Amino acid sequence: MPLDSDGFLRRECPHCRQQFKWHNGPANEAAESQSRPPAYSCPLCGQPAADDSWNTPEQIELFERAAMPVALEAVQDELESMFRGMKGFTYKRGRDEVAEPAEPIVEPDDMTIVTSPCHDFEPVKVPDDHTGTLYCLICGSAFAV
Repeated sequence: MPLDSDGFLRRECPHCRQQFKWHNGPANEAAESQSRPPAYSCPLCGQPAADDSWNTPEQIELFERAAMPVALEAVQDELESMFRGMKGFTYKRGRDEVAEPAEPIVEPDDMTIVTSPCHDFEPVKVPDDHTGTLYCLICGSAFAV
């Protein structure tokens, strides 16, 4: 997944569907010594979700398009193996019909970096026009900037 020039990855909250960015990998030495939380909280709505729940629709499409040729090849191999040696059946490998590869995602340098007072080692980027309460990515505590 592409990162912006500050090393942030775009994410989408599975609850409020708003997009923000979190830093990909440890942002500093303090972050390196921390363990992963059981869930992350959306900095915009505060709702928690597992760390594999935050992909944007564009990221999901990219994953699916990348996986499709591999999956089709595995199915073709299995069918070929299954019908090999069966009397009265012939299996002819079909042409793989795969969708065109997805356009690469380009990550713009947008949004504003903010840090929560309780876990300042885990910065996030929020939309420039966001006003109001924010929430810590790690513990979900509310804060204002």
